[in-house]
Amino acid sequence: MVIRGTGEGSTPFMKRTLFLLILIVVFSSFFLSAAYGQVQVRLRVIRASNVGQGFDPSLGDVHNELGSLFSFTSYRLLRDENLNLTLNLPVSIPPHEGRIILETTLVGLNRAAAEVRIRVVREGTEILNTRARLSPGRTVLIGGPRVREGVIFFALHARF
Repeated sequence: MVIRGTGEGSTPFMKRTLFLLILIVVFSSFFLSAAYGQVQVRLRVIRASNVGQGFDPSLGDVHNELGSLFSFTSYRLLRDENLNLTLNLPVSIPPHEGRIILETTLVGLNRAAAEVRIRVVREGTEILNTRARLSPGRTVLIGGPRVREGVIFFALHARF
């Protein structure tokens, strides 16, 4: 029995079959994650203030949105996390040094959008509880709590 690769000597049938197998693997991973209620979310915690001037270069993709929506002179990335969210299973992280906890929960998922609940708790008291619909390829900005010299923003971007 002779097995050939997809290089020279491969038949068009073999090339198509390999291509179809690759497509099946890629799409099945998407459908399995949706079937199990899972989604990856990139969460960035940003501090905006009027102390100093500057824009963190790692926030270039949201520069226009931040500048057009808010009138702060300085934007700094505090944290950049990739969260693997499972339906109705909260994930908590401390977004900023101190007593603030951020909880993110996937509460709904379909092919067009992932719905997440964002809770911010400071010293045991809930100070923010909101929901956002995340579409693939788009970033959602959520204004968060005040901190000493400014405000915390959350930038969420779903990958599915």
